[in-house]
Amino acid sequence: MTGGTDQSLDQIRRELHERLLATLDFAAASVMKREQLVAQCDARVRELIDQSGKTVPAEMRAQLVRGVLDDVFGLGPLEPLFADGEITDILVVSPDRVFVERRGQLRQSDARFRDNAHLLHIIHRIVRNAGRRIDERSPMVDARLADGSRVNAIIPPLAVDGPQLSIRRFPERALDLDRLVGFGTLAPATAELLRAAVAGRLNIIFSGGAGVGKTTLLNAASASLGPHERVITIEDAAELRLEGSHIVRLETRSANVEGIGAVEPRDLLRNALRMRPDRIIVGECRGAEAFDMMQAMNTGHEGSMTTLHSNSARDAIYRLESMLAMGGVDMPIRVLRDYVASAIDMVVHLMRLPDGRRVIGEVLEVGEAGDEGLRMQPIHRYRVTGGHEGRTDGFFESTGVRPAFLEYLESRGIRIDPRAFVAGKLDEGAAS
Repeated sequence: MTGGTDQSLDQIRRELHERLLATLDFAAASVMKREQLVAQCDARVRELIDQSGKTVPAEMRAQLVRGVLDDVFGLGPLEPLFADGEITDILVVSPDRVFVERRGQLRQSDARFRDNAHLLHIIHRIVRNAGRRIDERSPMVDARLADGSRVNAIIPPLAVDGPQLSIRRFPERALDLDRLVGFGTLAPATAELLRAAVAGRLNIIFSGGAGVGKTTLLNAASASLGPHERVITIEDAAELRLEGSHIVRLETRSANVEGIGAVEPRDLLRNALRMRPDRIIVGECRGAEAFDMMQAMNTGHEGSMTTLHSNSARDAIYRLESMLAMGGVDMPIRVLRDYVASAIDMVVHLMRLPDGRRVIGEVLEVGEAGDEGLRMQPIHRYRVTGGHEGRTDGFFESTGVRPAFLEYLESRGIRIDPRAFVAGKLDEGAAS
């Protein structure tokens, strides 16, 4: 075996896996603690290697044992990637093409599956453990891992080139606004504005493209929630980790094998309104639930928040208007815009810079609707000035706009340093 190829290692690992399962006492295993079972299987795999009569170097031996145990108990070839705290996304395109994102940059990793069947086996394990299902009748699914990582899987016939797996990871310790300032995601003045907006119960949309950190920022901003507020969250796959002692988490459900039993975000929103919430937080607003979310914000649930995919802060409002119109809201456009203006106070838009860094690109105040549409004024924004040596140059700035909601915040005893609204460059955190 000395000098064996990766392919021969995969073959031996598969044989060991099959022999381990063939000799495992499942009845005894079912009553064992996980730690005991893993230790027993570890010893058994080593014994099987000895019985094979092949010469296996110590390093390769450890690699084989770890690979077999990862296949049996974990996520197979993906397990080593979860040990790397810098990896934020794991994207499986094919058995031999697994990409990871570190610090905003996508690179192909050394991880590989044996074949499509091996990849599909891992997908089924993830989905089963999450209480979801995936098969030809239901070939795509959103789920989450035990550590809170978000998982999306889609298989043939919808995925033409084979099973596709996408995993969004979150840091073990939730990031707070001070740490995000340190990373250069936002300016200290913007962090102060966000704290005041959440504490003062403004209704906020966190917008941006996929993977820019909308959920991370919402989590960080939640540290300013009132200690005695009852907050209800609604998500497709529960991933919010809010700060607070009275958090109620609700999660949607897909249809069962018979095609019934689905619970949509709109269903949960309607139910949440009967649960005496102080605030409602929707993990992502993207369809018919937009109208119910606006109703909640307009009927005594101030301080509600949601995330929304968009290319800019203004696009977030336009997209919200479109969702309301397509969701069957039968009202003139001027009335609809008044409805949005009375519900939304602020949009915080995140963007990914060309060098991979994520920053708050714009903080927008939403005002009353006029003849030409909603009045939207940028308060803070990030200005890109150029770039060199692969890094994007720019700075955070205040536009000089003093938002109308400041008077409301001050009436609640919340004051913001007026220097945050003086036109010009804002002090920044130490970008990583």
